[in-house]
Amino acid sequence: MSATLRAPPQKIQSTGGRKVSVRLAWWVPLKQQRKIPTMLPIKKLKGSIGRPINLYPLSPVAMTVLALAYIFLTCNETFWSIGADVFSGHPFSFAGFVAAVFFLMLTLSAPFTFPWTVKPFLIFLILLSAITSYYMDSLGVIVDRDMIQNVMVTTITESKHLFTIDLVSHVILFGLFPAVVVACVKIKRFSAVRTIATPILTTALSLALAAGLLMTDLKTYSSIVRERKDYMSSFQPGMPIVGAIRYAKMMMRSANVTVAAIGEDAVKGASYGPGRKPVLTIVVAGETARSQNFSLNGYAVDTNPRLAQLPVTSFHDVTSCGTATATSLPCMFSQFNREDYSFQKGISHQNVLDVIDHAGLHVEWWDNNTGDKGIAARVTQRSLTNTDNAEFCPAGECMDGIFLQQLSDFAQTITQDTVLVLHQIGSHGPTYYLRYPQEAERFAPACRTAEFKNCTSDQITNAYDNTIAYTDTVLAETIEFLTRQHQLSTALIYVSDHGESLGESGLYLHGAPYFMAPEYQTKVPMILWMSPTFKQQFAIDDACLSAKADAPLSQDNLFHSLLGMLDIETDMRNPELDIFETCRNHQKVASN
Repeated sequence: MSATLRAPPQKIQSTGGRKVSVRLAWWVPLKQQRKIPTMLPIKKLKGSIGRPINLYPLSPVAMTVLALAYIFLTCNETFWSIGADVFSGHPFSFAGFVAAVFFLMLTLSAPFTFPWTVKPFLIFLILLSAITSYYMDSLGVIVDRDMIQNVMVTTITESKHLFTIDLVSHVILFGLFPAVVVACVKIKRFSAVRTIATPILTTALSLALAAGLLMTDLKTYSSIVRERKDYMSSFQPGMPIVGAIRYAKMMMRSANVTVAAIGEDAVKGASYGPGRKPVLTIVVAGETARSQNFSLNGYAVDTNPRLAQLPVTSFHDVTSCGTATATSLPCMFSQFNREDYSFQKGISHQNVLDVIDHAGLHVEWWDNNTGDKGIAARVTQRSLTNTDNAEFCPAGECMDGIFLQQLSDFAQTITQDTVLVLHQIGSHGPTYYLRYPQEAERFAPACRTAEFKNCTSDQITNAYDNTIAYTDTVLAETIEFLTRQHQLSTALIYVSDHGESLGESGLYLHGAPYFMAPEYQTKVPMILWMSPTFKQQFAIDDACLSAKADAPLSQDNLFHSLLGMLDIETDMRNPELDIFETCRNHQKVASN
């Protein structure tokens, strides 16, 4: 004889007529459990992450539509702003275009509208849009393929300055909270046939709607997409997703590449010979220095007081290969010009440092930035970024003055012709105030935070100008040091990798797509100094070079000009791109 367990009586409360089925107490045998209609208050229905809320269950498609609408409305301030300008006076065309973009996004999202994939997918989209919209709407930074490449090759030391309180609060408000809501909402379940058919039908219908809307004014819409690339580049999360796909394809194409040797025919020219002093040429790869803020190039603020007192040549009209280090740095040392350069070509070919090495010169790369990007893979390298030095590295990363401490001992060991590359941290933002000693602050008040919204435009510019003035000090002291090395034949050439935006047209930092990048990001300083001994040995006419100060040049010239400057004979050198070609007395070189 078995006993029957019964649950204690349950209290039924009213919710205004809404019926909710609940199970009896857990100790009632499963076979004897039955469901009874119960009225429970809304307050009793609690949800949490991982446990669905029983209120208002949504189908996967409905949830996707609502999530995309949320992203469109809250994470696309720049997209709406540019669109209002582009479609000014044509609100219906604007509405039609936005609707078409919405349905295109729904088309791309539809394959993920299965009950088991929709939540992770939408949570990813919401968090991604919250992060990228902050950089787009606050700093004007477009997250495209090149920007994703920058992110992938950056270091924690560099990237930590971009994680500000403002960013975190933005992501929590616009990303984390909505993601929690998505995680908690219950998903409606359908039959297997409907579950499989719905994503297919949604894809077809949304694509048809998008196409139909675009066809209503295809000529105008296609013209806008073609001419105003900045418009679609501002759309979140469209551009980041497209950029990520393009980055993945780029990395797949460049996997397992074999590096092709170039310039193996390189030899030293007639400038070298017995009895000559060893040559020391320092190539300074600057960081984020824009030409417009160099007083040597006409800037009204005196940012170059030290270099102005030295016999240097400043080239005023030099264009960069890219707008970010990951592109510009390898490009400027490669044999390819900007139009021909690609990531795959860069990593699959040796560069000018290899050619110089083939010619028999000793080559070293000293880094105070985020690495050599593969440029120095086959030469001697030294990283100074994490040097334990209280004077130049007080915040865990070093200022460029650290190079000067290392140079003294290094110069005493030189017994052969040498090329030394110094990769600066320079003017890298947004923490400009960390790039120079506080006692070297010439322009005040200066912005002393990574959150530009807390600084005025003048404060941001002052902080940036202080970095240029500190670079001026480092370069000047390096030149003065080289002047004292009477046992060597010395020279220095400085070229920045790219420029920087300081709030002009709402843009900050760098990395804008080249097609829309302002000249603040593409015009870079290039400065040359040569000792009298160097000029005599290589028979270089200083006045001839000075006459080229206003000539339009680019980083395309660096590869060929370094070979020409150092009199390295190779078929790789293009005389037309060598700025020294017409300023060298070849007969004098032969007779020296």
